[in-house]
Amino acid sequence: MTNTHYKNNFYIGIALALTAVIVWSGNYVVARGIAQTVPPISVAFYRWFIASICIVPISWKNFKADKTAILQNKRYLFFAAVTGVTLFNTFIYLAGHYTKAINLALIGTTAAPIFATILASVFLKEVISIFRVTGMVVCFAGILFLLSQGSFQKLANFHFEKGDVLMFISAISFASYTTLVRKKPANISALSFLMVTFVVGTLALFPFYLIEYSTTASVLWNMNLVYTFIYLAIGNSVIAFLCWNAAIKRLGASVAALFTNLIPVFSTIEAVVFLNEQFTNIHLVSGALIVSGLIVANVKK
Repeated sequence: MTNTHYKNNFYIGIALALTAVIVWSGNYVVARGIAQTVPPISVAFYRWFIASICIVPISWKNFKADKTAILQNKRYLFFAAVTGVTLFNTFIYLAGHYTKAINLALIGTTAAPIFATILASVFLKEVISIFRVTGMVVCFAGILFLLSQGSFQKLANFHFEKGDVLMFISAISFASYTTLVRKKPANISALSFLMVTFVVGTLALFPFYLIEYSTTASVLWNMNLVYTFIYLAIGNSVIAFLCWNAAIKRLGASVAALFTNLIPVFSTIEAVVFLNEQFTNIHLVSGALIVSGLIVANVKK
């Protein structure tokens, strides 16, 4: 690969990663915004069910062509579906019942790159530079500052709240998915991969949806809710995941994951505008540390 081709590939990867994180930034606002309207597992199920319906027609031809390779890699695809579809966003929606949208974004998008870097180093043998490690430490300092509210006393007596724990589980799921995407067999197309993971992930969610449906109040549908799920299904699912998987192919799992640190910048603005959440100096300092860590981690690039 020539230097010019490498640079072009790298810049395209950055553009794709940025597109995905800009679209995803609204997911944390939605998780908090509809927390009292739609039960969390139902949110995840409706999102992925609609996304599956949307992607099957456009990927069916690819699926038929890749059917043999898909069957040969069914175990790998199952784990990719469970981590990326069944678990990742479901835990975000669960956490949305216990903490603010700004916190959801800051915790989830800072922890995921750290876990992804560790997994990429262990399982993909990706080389982790001193800049990457330094950037991760700065990002982690940002999340500690947020969780402790800037108080050393609170940090000394710190314990995770329920919403924080749920977000860390979500982050581990996303990091696992990002690492698995890097290992996607070349003979399975991007569309086939998304179709299989969407459908399998939705089917894995279905039993839990039925349990929740039978034990919670019925959802009161309106057009705003319909538009919300269209955004989640088409924007957050089909478009963002296509961009994200293509970015991972160009940048690598650990580098691409670092760009999720930019989600809090967009999510914070949206949370203040749409949910009237308070933006404090704690969020400002925490966000500045996270963005600084991202810059340091990519300084060699």
